[in-house]
Amino acid sequence: MQRRDFLRLAGASALAASAAPAFLKGRYRLAAQSPDEYSARTIRLMQESPVVDMLCQFAFADEREDGTPRADRWIQDPSSFTDADFARFRGSGVKTLALGRGGENYENHLRFMAEWNGFIASRPEWFVRVDGVDDLRSTRPDGRIGIMLTAQNAEYFRTLADVTTFHRLGQRLAQLTYNFQTRIGAGFLENRDGGLTVFGHQLVTEMQRVGMTVDLSHCADRTTLDGIAAATKPVVFTHGAARGLMPDYARCKSDDALKALARNGGVMGIAFIRFMIRPAAPVTVEHVVDHIDYVIKLVGADHVGIGSDLDMAGLGTPIPKGNVPLSVTSQPNFERYGAYYAQDGGVHVDGMNHPKRLFDLVEAMGRRRYSDETIRLVLGGNFIRAVGASWAS
Repeated sequence: MQRRDFLRLAGASALAASAAPAFLKGRYRLAAQSPDEYSARTIRLMQESPVVDMLCQFAFADEREDGTPRADRWIQDPSSFTDADFARFRGSGVKTLALGRGGENYENHLRFMAEWNGFIASRPEWFVRVDGVDDLRSTRPDGRIGIMLTAQNAEYFRTLADVTTFHRLGQRLAQLTYNFQTRIGAGFLENRDGGLTVFGHQLVTEMQRVGMTVDLSHCADRTTLDGIAAATKPVVFTHGAARGLMPDYARCKSDDALKALARNGGVMGIAFIRFMIRPAAPVTVEHVVDHIDYVIKLVGADHVGIGSDLDMAGLGTPIPKGNVPLSVTSQPNFERYGAYYAQDGGVHVDGMNHPKRLFDLVEAMGRRRYSDETIRLVLGGNFIRAVGASWAS
């Protein structure tokens, strides 16, 4: 659908949006080749909102005949990223995506930053690097998509001075730990959670001084609470879910953590990973909204957003030939994930393995009678506020 068609529908939906139930007034296809139909209200909200996915993997590796995954090919040769490729991203309705990737050590992370800065710079007609809060607030009528350079670990920070180095290269968020113990703190697969270390406390202070958001998504419980307590600006869980709906599931965040996050002014993005949302199939968009409901009822509508942890094709994991389980399953304590898979081998919520999945989420929130204002907060408003405050000097 062209932008002029969006605007036409947005205008046509003004009356429908004022009458209940608005979601039943009209259905529209976003593309002629797709059978999916969405309400005028959903289309309007997605069009008007600065939609932020705080963890979108861009593109996982897929199998190619020449052995080169498309994501690697795009980085190695940005000209291989085509109009058709970008159409998938633009059609998603996402205005800004956070990569949530990064290197495992200093040298690898330097390479990662150089590669992504190069890719973004080579496609200025399609992408813009997110450096400040104004980049997040913009709905970008020119159709460009913002890319926030973020990472799911912080082990490449050899010293506090490295925080400034990577901030100058465009990094705007770092997760303190991934799954295991580092010299910063403990991840949730670690056997013993000793909390945030001395260096971890120093790192939180330095990140917030330079304007880099602290992410505690994979941190174990004590490290999570320590990280929040050490912060003077909002921190985030870019991708998570509510343990209140997933009892004894360590990857989800406890009520205590969510309450501490809310007091801090932070936000949790709800992931679209099936075994983080429900312990067994079926698991649908309605169960995703259950987690949004839970957080809102517990701490208010200002503290929940979206962090899908999928890529723009909707894959929750790269899928090897034959749907062989990922090598990540060999990690110690991996059983704590409670992983189970969709029929195609992915870990996505059923029905959300496609680029327009946020339209589905808005439809589901509409069925729960959420207001436009609350939906806009979840789509991006909350993360824009929290991240903007953490970047402020």
